Amino acid sequence: MDFSKLRTTEGLDVDGKRVMVRVDLNVPLRDGVVTDATRIVRIAPCLLDLASRGAKVIVISHFGRPKGKPLKEFSLVPVAGRMGEVLQKPIRFAADCIGPEARDAVEHLVPGDIALFENLRFHPGEEANDPAFAQELARNADIFVGEAFSTSHRAHASTEAITHLLPSYAGPLMLEEINALRAALEEPKRPTVAVVGGAKVSTKIPILTHLVAKVDKLIIGGGMANTFLQAKGVEVGKSLAEPDFHDTARQIMAAAAESGCEILLPDDAVVAREFKVQAECNTVPIDAVPADAMILDVGPKSVAHLTHVLGSCQTLLWNGPLGAFEIEPFGEGTFALARAAAALTKAGALVSVAGGGDTVAALNAAGVGKNFTYVSTAGGAFLEWLEGRELPGVAALLSE
Repeated sequence: MDFSKLRTTEGLDVDGKRVMVRVDLNVPLRDGVVTDATRIVRIAPCLLDLASRGAKVIVISHFGRPKGKPLKEFSLVPVAGRMGEVLQKPIRFAADCIGPEARDAVEHLVPGDIALFENLRFHPGEEANDPAFAQELARNADIFVGEAFSTSHRAHASTEAITHLLPSYAGPLMLEEINALRAALEEPKRPTVAVVGGAKVSTKIPILTHLVAKVDKLIIGGGMANTFLQAKGVEVGKSLAEPDFHDTARQIMAAAAESGCEILLPDDAVVAREFKVQAECNTVPIDAVPADAMILDVGPKSVAHLTHVLGSCQTLLWNGPLGAFEIEPFGEGTFALARAAAALTKAGALVSVAGGGDTVAALNAAGVGKNFTYVSTAGGAFLEWLEGRELPGVAALLSE
């Protein structure tokens, strides 16, 4: 993709214009209350900036998976209330995203107002990327702004089809996400290192294959590391592993060797006989895992080695934990390396970019989520970018 063709909202004349902003408000709810407003906070600067410049701002989003039907449990009504609190501004809510309710809401907007339309996925045309549904959405706007990088890997009516009907621009959060990933993968300061963790090699084959041709060092953690260790002839006891993917692991290691990428696997491991909180555990060399034990975290020797590796690099891309961080005490390896990365970032020695649901949770658990250069709120889109795939919702914002 030619990102020089990406048009942004900076300097755009929006005074008196109806500006439709596609965001991601797929936030966690419990008993009708938003429990984590991070995604609302992240879009606030865009919405407030447009409103301050005289735009009539129309916010559209999906929420959950209602499968094309209007279901109360997937309504954006509770989100509208939380939006008003975060933005410190009244939010006009429209009970539908198309039709009379939507038109009426827009007709009553004055420059500087913000409206939120009901869940896009209450209509089957959204996920079908239906041009007719996109046309109905576009009737209520003069300008479209894509501000939902996290949904840009899907060609839906509100991310792709609508861009053919309205002048379309990338919002500031979309631009942040794109620039962060480009800085880590396409225009990085070298040497570069990637941390890829998680349970299964099978779910991240495209990512690993793409990264070995892009980075100088690749740290593999979590259950994935066990499969690579087995492929090298190391016994991993009862640890989670995928024997069917030994050949795949060997192919990835061969590709890494050919491209000059060093793959780093654990030197030692924290093992236990039970997978439960505060299970009895001990640290062993990686080639001495007991036959009846499971590897649940990397050990201190591994952490020290990997910390040294981070210190020798200038760019870090992180996706996935090194161990079962959600179960105490098996997050210590992940937390220690995350703190080391955060310290290097704070010192100006490392550009650190992280993303993926488990990754964000692990960094927050380590208390360093705010200390990385950039932490992406995207899940699937972040992963597909790491795979080297073109994202329809980003490509659609590039001018012809």
